[in-house]
Amino acid sequence: MKIRSLAFELSAVRPAQWPADGLPEFAFVGRSNVGKSSLLNRLLGRKNLARVSSKPGKTQQINFYRVNDKFRFADLPGYGYAAVSKGERAAFQRMIHTYLSQRDPLVRVLHLVDIRHEPSRDDLTMHHWLLDIGVPVLIVATKADKVKRAELHQAPARIAKQLNTPWRVLAVSSEKNTGIDDLWAVLQDDLGVTERPPDGLPSP
Repeated sequence: MKIRSLAFELSAVRPAQWPADGLPEFAFVGRSNVGKSSLLNRLLGRKNLARVSSKPGKTQQINFYRVNDKFRFADLPGYGYAAVSKGERAAFQRMIHTYLSQRDPLVRVLHLVDIRHEPSRDDLTMHHWLLDIGVPVLIVATKADKVKRAELHQAPARIAKQLNTPWRVLAVSSEKNTGIDDLWAVLQDDLGVTERPPDGLPSP
């Protein structure tokens, strides 16, 4: 997809702060340090729009990015971090669950998991909850450049079985651009857009 306009719009913690114009939204959710910021930057062809940090739990609000004045990406706080208090973790969990269960413009949730490992207990809990609320999901297996070719081909089926999910698993690498075109194709189908993503997106 050609990115014609792009802006970080706002950070929000309460429903009253969410954008109210009804543009379609794609939510990104996953464990801290799974690579959400790197994937957002790769998809949007920017280096630092979403800040990449080695400190888990850095994203503590829902960050909204307005794309082409046609849709939004919503970057949700990472789960599973231990560097914050139990009270903060509970608040983040409530924020995530409120958004995912109540957000009318939500088109699909991109559930990020690390391709190198079995889904964690937190991954399983989150995914089963997504299945319960019935929101469309795409499972994005990040860091595909970190595994051997054989594992790259086997991982989607393995992860789908471990998550016990009917939803597609797509292996991606923000570093090597693996799977990015396929990911854009899913989002464009959701939006009813026929344009294909260009080759050679700028490096993040």
